[in-house]
Amino acid sequence: MSVLLVTYDLKKPGQDYADFLKVIRDYPYARLSESSYAIATTESPTAVYNKLRPYQDDNDQLYIVNLKSPWMGYGPKKVNEWLDSNLPT
Repeated sequence: MSVLLVTYDLKKPGQDYADFLKVIRDYPYARLSESSYAIATTESPTAVYNKLRPYQDDNDQLYIVNLKSPWMGYGPKKVNEWLDSNLPT
């Protein structure tokens, strides 16, 4: 199992991105910020990107990046614990 960072900037005002977010939230996840999630998956970054791409517009931005320990950050205890428990070394 790996952990991927899904980070995005959805730019179309009034666009309904509910399906985009549902794809992300169907994985075990920790929300790192308003527009970034860490997800646990056996899928490749390409596979996750291909699932999300149909729900974004051409002017949106989307990156899928592998994460691993060690990591450093500051945020909610629940998120820090999730990262400690799920990030591979």
